[in-house]
Amino acid sequence: MSDSKLVRIYPVGMALGVLLAVSFALCVIFGLIFPDSTMYQAWLPLLPGVSWISWPSALLGLVESFAYGWYIAVIFVPALNFFARRASA
Repeated sequence: MSDSKLVRIYPVGMALGVLLAVSFALCVIFGLIFPDSTMYQAWLPLLPGVSWISWPSALLGLVESFAYGWYIAVIFVPALNFFARRASA
């Protein structure tokens, strides 16, 4: 695989970060619209310091969700590029 075809971390990190932050925001909105649902209990253990629900907690959840997207990108993109190079050799 040539260097021009390598996947870059920045666009993948931004895409995943925004995806997870928007998903978190949609979950919060869903939980506010349907308070009897227990959807939020699934992500509370994954987001340290986030509780149900206050403005500081929601902001922290957005930041942590975005950071998880970058964490995935930092692990995934180099692994993808490594294995793509090996497969094309």
